[in-house]
This record gives sequence, C-alpha cells and structure tokens, in this order.
Amino acid sequence: MRSLFAAFALFFTALGAQADSLQALVDATADGGEIVLEADTVYDGPVVIDRPVVIDGQGSAVIDGGLAGTVVVIASDGVTLKNLTIRNSGRLHNKLDAGLKVQGNYNVVRDVRIENSLFGIDISEASNNIFRRNYISSKAMPLELRGDSIRIWYSNDNLFEDNHIEHSRDIVIWYSEGNVLRGNRIQHGRYGIHFMYAHDNDVLENEVSDCVVGVFLMYANDINVTGNQILRAWGAAGMGVGFKETSGAVIEDNLILGNAIGIYLDPSPWDPDKTNEFHRNEIAYNGIGVQFHTEWQGNHFSDNNFRSNFTQISVRGRGTALNESWEGNHWDDYAGFDHDADGTGDTPYEIYNYADRLWMDLPPAAFFRGGLALAALDFVERLAPFTEPELLVREHDPVIERIDHAAARFEAAPQTEAAPKSALELLTQ
Repeated sequence: MRSLFAAFALFFTALGAQADSLQALVDATADGGEIVLEADTVYDGPVVIDRPVVIDGQGSAVIDGGLAGTVVVIASDGVTLKNLTIRNSGRLHNKLDAGLKVQGNYNVVRDVRIENSLFGIDISEASNNIFRRNYISSKAMPLELRGDSIRIWYSNDNLFEDNHIEHSRDIVIWYSEGNVLRGNRIQHGRYGIHFMYAHDNDVLENEVSDCVVGVFLMYANDINVTGNQILRAWGAAGMGVGFKETSGAVIEDNLILGNAIGIYLDPSPWDPDKTNEFHRNEIAYNGIGVQFHTEWQGNHFSDNNFRSNFTQISVRGRGTALNESWEGNHWDDYAGFDHDADGTGDTPYEIYNYADRLWMDLPPAAFFRGGLALAALDFVERLAPFTEPELLVREHDPVIERIDHAAARFEAAPQTEAAPKSALELLTQ
C-alpha cells in the first residue's frame, strides 16, 4: 500500500501540476517587483493583481480557474502579464466570468493564451493598456452562448495588436474612444468587431474571416476601417462591413471578399453634416456588393473595384442609389467603350432593375436568385420589358481597367504557404 501511495506522489510531483499559491506570491511581492513562475507548472486561480508587478510565465506556466468565476483580475496600474496560459473560467454570463479582467491603466498583456474561458478579456473603465500577441478562444458551446473574446466598456486609448482570436462570440466596444485594433486575426465568431456608441476608433490591417458579420458600426461615429481583409461572412445575416445610423466613417483600402453582403448601410450617415467615405476598396465575389436599407444620401464611393459580385448594388424598399456619390470606380460588368483612351468609359455605368426587383422587394424570392426560372424572367424582361425599368445607379465616368491600389494588390502579393492571397484561395481556405 505504501508503495502505491509513493507512486502516486512521484507521478504528481513529476507533472509539476500544482504550485504554491500565486495569490500569496503576488501579495508578498513589492511594487515594481517581478514574479517568475515555474515553467510547466499549473497555478490555481483566481488571483487578483493589485500592485504594479511583472508576472512572467516563461512560456509554459498555467493559471487555472477551476471552472469557477474569473481567473485573473488586474486591479492596478502598471502591471505586465506575459508568457503564460490562462484557462478554465466559470460559465456565468451574469457575472461576466472571464479569463482576464482588466480594471487598471497602463498595463501590458502580451504572449498570453486564454483558453476555455467564457469571456476572454473583459476591460472595464481601463485605459492606455496594451494587448499584444495573445491567443483567445471561448468555451465549446453554441456560438450565441459563448462570451465575447474582448469586451471593452467605457475604456479609451487601448491598443490591441497582433492577437489571434477564434471560436468566441464578439469583439465588442461600448462607449469607448481612441482604441486601436491593428494586425489581429479574428476567425469563426459572430461579430468580428462590433462598435456600440463608440466613436473615434481605428480598425487597421486586421484579417476578419468566417464570422457572421465582419465589422459592424452601430451608432458609432468617426470610425476608421483601413487596410483590412474582411472575408467570407456568409449566412442569412452575413455582411462584411455593416452600418446602423453611423456617420463620419472612413472605409479605405480594404479587401471585402466572399461575403453575403459586402457593405450594408442602414440609414447612414445619420448626422446630416457628415458623410461616410469609401475609397480604394476591393469589393469582390460577394452576393451583393453594396446594399442600402433604404434610399439615402451622404455616402461617397470613389476608386473602388467592384468585381464578380452576383449583384453589384441593391436598395431595399423600392428606392434607388442615385443620391449617393459614385466617382472613379471600376465595375467589371461595364459594357461600354473607351474610344478616346482616357481610361474612363464613354458612356455612364448604369444599373437598371429588371426581374431582380422581385427579390429586393420580396427577400424570400432571393432563394431563386441564380436559378433558371428567375434568370429566364430577367432575360425576357431585358429583351422586351413590360414596363420602363427603374434606374438604380449611375456613375458618369466609370474607370475601364481595374484600379491598382493596396487592396487590389492583396491578390497579387507573393504567395506564402501560411497566408494565401489569391481570390480563389481566400474564398476557399
């Protein structure tokens, strides 16, 4: 019997499964001190870091919450948390059970893995923090029951850079400004990035793929969305970039590819003194390139490539997009000529509504879009229209050749095994 107990003791000691209380280590460390955790060692949570210290997990230490509550709370300014794994939070939404909760300013969280945690990072009234090269995933449960990978609440001027986020619900930003999300890879979520009443934030050079919605701006003004790849947001609610009563947005140099709807505008801009600007985007291989919820004005589209979208422009509610600004865009279905070789078409680019009006007015009819019956009806109506077709879009000087800009060059960049760049690879990876 003694030999059996000795074997068990030796087994657990070899694993290094448990360590001295991490909370005790934090409590015993002076302000500005450093705690170097034992490699390959599991420390029990929860732990509250209430003083400016550095905690270094050496790449393999683990803080385990035991499936109850929030695992780590940063309740101080000037903390650095790095090179470790946080796992196994509780699963209560009403308590916002999270891997990491941040309630202080000027903290740095880098090279941290957050696994099997309902919410990944919950940031509340915390500003000027840096979150870099972290990995975040939620719990294995239906998408709508997962927590948010990053939840930002009344927190300003934070930097989120080079993080990998997958299988969580949303990145959601509430009532916050001055935050920068740059170079992150966001996959298999509901809203890739969702702004709610959050003004003056930047979304730069991220890849948002295989989410229900890529980037959504709801009552959020002066948002800059530049240099991103927004890919494969399919499904009934799928859209690459969505707007709800949002003004002053700048959407530039993005690759918006393979989504059910590339850009969706539900009446935006809402502020009559502001516009929304869409420049140099590659809007390609979407079910609908741009869809307007209703006839509106104040959106300026210039120097964009509209390529291989099943429908280039759609307007719900029997409206048109004639009051919007269209200037210097390339449309791959333009059927005109350039006799004077000035690079622009001799005649305007125009979209008329024929049989496609059916599914714009009656959304369930979209089920037959691309089918033989609706295609035949559309052909007959174009050949001998029963009524005068309605003009939906007119651009006076469309660009003949595909415009060479940063978003267009995403596809032409040198191929790498880790990051395929062709349109076909981006659609099917």
